[in-house]
Amino acid sequence: MSYTIQAQTRTEIGKGSSRRLRHAGKVPAVIYGQGKEPVSIVFEHKDIINVQANEDFYTSVVTIVLDGKEVGVRAQAMQRHVFKPIIEHVDFVYA
Repeated sequence: MSYTIQAQTRTEIGKGSSRRLRHAGKVPAVIYGQGKEPVSIVFEHKDIINVQANEDFYTSVVTIVLDGKEVGVRAQAMQRHVFKPIIEHVDFVYA
């Protein structure tokens, strides 16, 4: 199964900025990999909360549409809220 997530690049970096994004229903994330520059991104929480419940989300290539350009990535790490069903941050690796 293929997964696609719409995202935008994130210019503001830091704890305060990430908290504002989470409060607005968005998820801060980063895409990194060997030999490529890391890219900070942000996407809607509703876009990932249901697809991450599938087991193959963590093993398959996820397509992120980043400012109109498709990027193939794999989920590396995901930080969740302690007791709420909220995803706080996602690390992706270039596929």
